[in-house]
Amino acid sequence: MLPGILRCIRPVSTRLTLTRPLAHFTPQMAPDPSRPVEKAIRTKLTNSLKPDHLEVHNESHMHAVPPGSESHFRVLVVSSQFEGLKLIQRHRLVNEALKEELSSCVHALAIQAKTPEQWGSNPSLAKSPPCMGGSRGDHTVEEKLKAGRE
Repeated sequence: MLPGILRCIRPVSTRLTLTRPLAHFTPQMAPDPSRPVEKAIRTKLTNSLKPDHLEVHNESHMHAVPPGSESHFRVLVVSSQFEGLKLIQRHRLVNEALKEELSSCVHALAIQAKTPEQWGSNPSLAKSPPCMGGSRGDHTVEEKLKAGRE
């Protein structure tokens, strides 16, 4: 994990949740071709984790980056491959699937990794906290944004 990414990921309060029933979403929403990083994230997580439910949210607009950036994401992955794994192991699977993006164009990634049973009993997506400007000291952000547009 890159040092800049660690600074931007903050603990999420369990009190700030949005309830989202599984039936309301398809396992893979149609990707927008004008968002190549989002499409790559969706494709790689789908291929590697075979999720029952997947949400990819570009939260770049909530941060101090140029309009249209693809640098800050939140993913919700519901997969039976997470059965029996600790949370850190689930996050490592997601990070491994997205290692290319995390080392180039993605500055921050918030992960919710649930089993189908967990999702069934608590179908919620945590709300992201407001940006605290953690990327201001990370001089690699500009390079990552440029890499994401190429």
